[in-house]
Amino acid sequence: MRVVLALGSNLGDRFDTLRGALDALFEKPDLTFVAVSPVYETDPVGGPEQGAYLNAVVIAESALEPRALLDRAQGVENAFGRVRVERWGARTLDIDLITVGDAVMDDPDLTLPHPRAHERAFVLVPWVRADPGAVLSGRRVADLLAGLDQGYVRPRPDLTLQRPV
Repeated sequence: MRVVLALGSNLGDRFDTLRGALDALFEKPDLTFVAVSPVYETDPVGGPEQGAYLNAVVIAESALEPRALLDRAQGVENAFGRVRVERWGARTLDIDLITVGDAVMDDPDLTLPHPRAHERAFVLVPWVRADPGAVLSGRRVADLLAGLDQGYVRPRPDLTLQRPV
């Protein structure tokens, strides 16, 4: 199954955190790297006042069930000091499962596809750069993006994530 993960960080060494998270996601088997987007700096959306984020999207292939992927993502977040105190608050690392194949889930722990991905330019801009033909809930990601404000999503060509080792 094709898996789309959105990574974000706005505390500490944001780029080093994204780089380390990318490596950590692929340390264990059953998740195969396909592509990673360029890095973008974005203003926070919603939540309390906080610093800018670095964001990227990772495309992978996996036969893991969505809950196993969620467990892996949360394990990596925890390894990088993620503390869940305030909804949409500042964080060292945030890893969101955006899609897992065609899985549709709606429960307290995991909703797929991600319920707000279609309205978040900080997810869609990097996603379409990593996978120009991407589709979310039957709609092309590029088309979803056309209707959104993208002004707060700024490319960071000086920061480049590499294929995990």
